[in-house]
Amino acid sequence: MTKHLQINCDLGEGFGAWSMGQDSALMPLIDCANIACGFHAGDATIMRETLLTAKQSRVEIGAHVAYPDLQGFGRRSMNIHGQALIDLIHYQISALDGMARTLGTKVSYVKPHGALYNDMMADPKKLNDVMAAAASWYRSVDLVVLATGKDRKTTQLAVEHGLSLRFEAFADRGYDNDGQLLPRGTPGAVLTQDQAVAQAQQIAGNRLRSVKGKKLSLKADTLCVHGDTPGALTMIKAIREALA
Repeated sequence: MTKHLQINCDLGEGFGAWSMGQDSALMPLIDCANIACGFHAGDATIMRETLLTAKQSRVEIGAHVAYPDLQGFGRRSMNIHGQALIDLIHYQISALDGMARTLGTKVSYVKPHGALYNDMMADPKKLNDVMAAAASWYRSVDLVVLATGKDRKTTQLAVEHGLSLRFEAFADRGYDNDGQLLPRGTPGAVLTQDQAVAQAQQIAGNRLRSVKGKKLSLKADTLCVHGDTPGALTMIKAIREALA
């Protein structure tokens, strides 16, 4: 049986005069927009413009929070944890949600970016910090986490925090035999359009396989296609048609 999956995309990742991706064209094709909050990408103007486009397209808005790493696009791990990490996450959600409220919309979920996302999935203490940040926000927001074969432990920790989770799989990224994303730069880490369409269908039908052919049992709620993936626009269109 094929499961309905919401499609999410990382957007608003330009900075100043530098733009990334085709946000305006991508927005009508997705369900959820993970909008950069200024720490790995994005600035006040880009945030406002992306929020307006999301509102016009009736797309759900998520805060795409990251380590403070503009130079490294948030892809470098940092030794930030505990209350300091919680404060940084709250700061970013506050910026995006404040602008969203001004425009008559709001943030409804949080998705960590890059190294912060990878670190929280590898380090239970960091995952606890991220969950604590989302759970202690002044109102309810969901947290996006990677769907793995160990979702039971992640779910239990979320229950302890009183937090709702959205489990995520990736259409355009390759998986290893352990159900983890292959590091960027390794063979098979970034998929072509045809590969991504096939993988999206596998994920929807719970038939996902690693790049080496091992069957992976990952139960996802939402499917990510990166906005900076080459050909993201045609890729998402093809995935939409395939899943329909």
